[in-house]
Amino acid sequence: MPTLNRIQPGLLLLLSLVAMIVAVAAAFWPHPGLLTMKWALLAVFFALTVAGLFSYLRNARSVTEAHLFTAISIYLLLGMLWFSLYCAIDICYPGSILLHSTSSRETELLYFSLVTLSTVGYGDIVPLYGEVRMLAALEAITGILYIAITVAILVSSFRHQDGSR
Repeated sequence: MPTLNRIQPGLLLLLSLVAMIVAVAAAFWPHPGLLTMKWALLAVFFALTVAGLFSYLRNARSVTEAHLFTAISIYLLLGMLWFSLYCAIDICYPGSILLHSTSSRETELLYFSLVTLSTVGYGDIVPLYGEVRMLAALEAITGILYIAITVAILVSSFRHQDGSR
């Protein structure tokens, strides 16, 4: 996808600016539509960022410190992607995720996303609707597949690096 990589930085900048404008507007006028749009734009931003970084990682011919930091960044951005989806769903369908804590909903949803992505799944936060349960299952599968694929890519790059010496 060479054309996507050339367009992506400009698209990401534009998307982040639009998301910031919508976030500021939602802070002054907390309408559910604006809040949902903010989280949806952030989800698209995180998804495109993950795609671009994963493309960089996939094309690695050697394993450097930058590639390891990129792999970690992608994993955390995946957590942020799912977090933003959960926030959008929580606004559109209040009560679709049962939280047991008194801290902010966004903090709890970020925690839920990271625990689900890592497949720990403590069970203290429960998706109630079937659609949200399926999203949580997809996030857990994404977490497992990301680790497996990333290890395979890095090992392959390391072998290629050793073979060229």
